[in-house]
Amino acid sequence: MAETTLTEVMAELAALEDPKARAVNEKHGDDHGVNLGKLRALAKRLKAQQDLAYRLWETDDTAARLLAILIARPKSFGRDELDVMLREARAPKVQDWLLNYVTKKNPHCEDLRLSWFGDPDPVVASAGWALTTARVAKEPEGLDLAALLDTIEAEMKDAPDRLQWAMNHCLAEIGIRHPEHRIRAIDIGERLQVLKDYPTSPGCTSPFAPTWIIEMVRRRNQ
Repeated sequence: MAETTLTEVMAELAALEDPKARAVNEKHGDDHGVNLGKLRALAKRLKAQQDLAYRLWETDDTAARLLAILIARPKSFGRDELDVMLREARAPKVQDWLLNYVTKKNPHCEDLRLSWFGDPDPVVASAGWALTTARVAKEPEGLDLAALLDTIEAEMKDAPDRLQWAMNHCLAEIGIRHPEHRIRAIDIGERLQVLKDYPTSPGCTSPFAPTWIIEMVRRRNQ
């Protein structure tokens, strides 16, 4: 399908629109109605096409942008291109996929992490925190974990939702992965009470950091 046009792909995406999927996605802030499994199947058929990825992104359509991320070549984007794309990516799933499938595989990832981390836009800042959390889990060398806990302790309680969620995830990962900071991480979570009453499905772990930390440590020690 190397010669597939933007018009043809947009028509395929339109044909995949499902009102039930849209209703579920919109509950999570994502304004599209395409089943993600079917979206991935389409991406697999299209394979990597950087030019088409650019054109899909420019449509400003959420499903098209998700598809663009899946068929893009992560290392082909410049630093400033990714900065602009992240600032345009307001749907949570688009931001999540852009970070995980493109930015983390791009040579400018660390520079962007540092740039986004303290951004005045809380949605952009949440991306910086998400990339920091990935480093806490896999590449903590060079990170000041105590300073991260200081910031979380001071700012998480009153942070906007997306930023608060990202900071809470970072808090949990510090507690899970780094035993020397575990007691403090749990204490911060207990005192701030962020996401303590978040509705959690049966069988799932609560995002409340103390519960999350204790449960994941228990599993890791089994």
